[in-house]
Amino acid sequence: MTQWIGRTFTSDAGWNHLEELVDIGDRMAGTDGEREAAESTRDALERVGARDARIEEFDVQGWTRGDSEIRAGDGVQSSIALPRSPDATAAGELVDLGYGLPEDFEETDIEGKVVMAASNVPDYYDRFIHRREKYYYAVEGGAAAFVFRNHVEGCLPPTGSVGTDEDPIGDVPAVGVSKEVGSRLSRRWEGEEVEVAVDADVYDATSQNVHAELGPDTDEEVLVTSHVDAHDIAEGAMDNGAGTAMVVEMARALAEREDELDTKIHFVAYGAEEVGLVGSNVDAENRDLDSIAAIVNNDGVVRGRTLSFYTHGFDALADAAEEVGDDLGHPVKTIPEQGPHSDHWPYVEWGVPGYHVMSETGDEGRGWGHTYADTLDKLEVRDLREQAILLTELTVRLAGEEFEAERKDPEEIAAALEAEDQAEGMKIIGDWPYDE
Repeated sequence: MTQWIGRTFTSDAGWNHLEELVDIGDRMAGTDGEREAAESTRDALERVGARDARIEEFDVQGWTRGDSEIRAGDGVQSSIALPRSPDATAAGELVDLGYGLPEDFEETDIEGKVVMAASNVPDYYDRFIHRREKYYYAVEGGAAAFVFRNHVEGCLPPTGSVGTDEDPIGDVPAVGVSKEVGSRLSRRWEGEEVEVAVDADVYDATSQNVHAELGPDTDEEVLVTSHVDAHDIAEGAMDNGAGTAMVVEMARALAEREDELDTKIHFVAYGAEEVGLVGSNVDAENRDLDSIAAIVNNDGVVRGRTLSFYTHGFDALADAAEEVGDDLGHPVKTIPEQGPHSDHWPYVEWGVPGYHVMSETGDEGRGWGHTYADTLDKLEVRDLREQAILLTELTVRLAGEEFEAERKDPEEIAAALEAEDQAEGMKIIGDWPYDE
C-alpha cells in the first residue's frame, strides 16, 4: 500500500519535466515556446502512463513585449511593459497612490495623470487587490498611463497582464517598475510631468490545452490541472512550471494506483493562463460542468513546503485536505474564501467544487513570481515530492465512491464574493459573470 510513497519520494519524473520546461525559454501565450512546452507535457504524461494524451488548440491574442521606458526629468527610468498594454505613449503629472486601494482612486483626481500603484495591499486590508483591478480603476478614472510598482526589494520590475482577453483597453499604456525605481519616481518627480512609452506588438495567435486521462471510463471525472504558459522575462519555474511538473508527478503516482480509482482522472495543462485564464475558460465553455466531481488546480505549489488550499467554501473539500494532512502527518492550510485568479475559477464560479492549491512561503504577495527572479534555483525537489504524495492521496480520495462534494448554486458563489468585498473589483475588470 505505501510502496508508492517511497517510489514517489525517489521519483525524478516531475522534477525532470520542470527542468525541461524552464530550459525552453519564452513560454508566453501563443508563442512557439508555449507550444513546445505543451508538446513536452503531453509526451511526459504519456510516458508516466496516462492515456489518450493529446493537445487541443484555440485562438488567443498574441502579444510581444517591446521596449518601454519612463521619461522623467532629463533621464529614463527602467521599466517593463505589462502584457496586453497597448502600443502607446502618454504623458502627465505623476501621482503616487501608494497601495492603490479603491478608496485611493475615489479620493484622488487622476484625470490625465500618470498613476503609480504598488503590487501589494496593507496588512489591515481585508482582501487582495489584483493588478488588473488597479489598472481598470486607473482607466475608469481617466488616467493617461499606469505604473505598477513592485513591493519586493531587489530591483525587480513586475510583469502581469492588463486589459481584456480581446483587445488592449483604450490607449492607456501600462508598465512595471521595481520597488527602487518606484521610490525614486515618487521622491523626485511626483507632481511633475513624466512620459510613459510602450512598444508592443498585438496579433492573432494559437494556444493549446493538454489533456490526458487515467482510471475508469466514467462520465464523472476529477480534474487535475495546471498551466504551462509563463511570462517571457523569466524561466517561469514557480509560475507555473512547478504546477505542471506536479501534474506529471501525480499522473505517475496515480498510474500506480489506478485500480483504486472509482472515478476518471482527467489531467489538463492549460495554455494562456497568464493573459486572462483563456485556456481554462475555453475548456469550461465546452465541458459539461455537472460531470466534474472536483478540481485540483496546481498553481503556486512547491514554492514553500506547506500546502495551502483555497476551498471556496466547499466544506467537503476542506475536510478532505485536512484529513489527508492529518493521516500523513503533514501540515496543510485550508482557506475558505473565494480565489478567482487561477484556472479553477471558470468552473468554480458556476458552483463546481474546486481547490486552488498553492504553498505557504511566509512572504507577502507573489514574491519572486512575475519577475526575472522566477527561476529553478528557488525550488527544491523535496517539496515537489512531498507535495505530490499528499496531492496524490487526496486525489485518490476525491475519486472514491464515498466522496461527495455538494455543488453550490452560482448565486451562492456570487453572494460569497459580495460578502468578501471581491465583487466590485471583478465587475470593474469585466470578470463578473452573473446577471445583476
